[in-house]
Amino acid sequence: MRGMASTTTQPFRVCADTSVYGGVFDEEFAKPSRAFFEQVRAGRFRIVTCPLLEDELEDAPPHVRGWYQQFETESERVAVSEPAVFLQQAYLNAGIVDRRWETDALHVAVATVSDCRFIVSWNFKHIVNFQKIPLYNGVNLSRGFAVIAIHSPQEVIEHENQDV
Repeated sequence: MRGMASTTTQPFRVCADTSVYGGVFDEEFAKPSRAFFEQVRAGRFRIVTCPLLEDELEDAPPHVRGWYQQFETESERVAVSEPAVFLQQAYLNAGIVDRRWETDALHVAVATVSDCRFIVSWNFKHIVNFQKIPLYNGVNLSRGFAVIAIHSPQEVIEHENQDV
């Protein structure tokens, strides 16, 4: 029908950090982590991965690496680009996290420069943190990048009885 809006929607491009893959096997985080990945399979989300994630998963238990591998064909792979490293350095210079947690800053930077809609993580200390999120986004804006939403998987999954 002409004039009608399309009901098909593109999946949300989202970075899921290492904690989300491991969360599938953690009693506290398993249910929402699995629900997130079920919604990836259903086409609601398109996972964006990068070599950073793959490097971190090298040290993960085999079952976590295996879970990641199940989604490789459904994922979009991006590089850790020069703009991402530039943005990571800006986060570090701003004191959002210190150098010990530079990979957490790089996860946020890669998601930002890759135009992800959001990043999901169970890292409440350095990523999904109400004090740090506005700081990440302040740096993003000051460096010419868009803001990025940062959530736990629990916050982004559709729940069975959710009103639309």
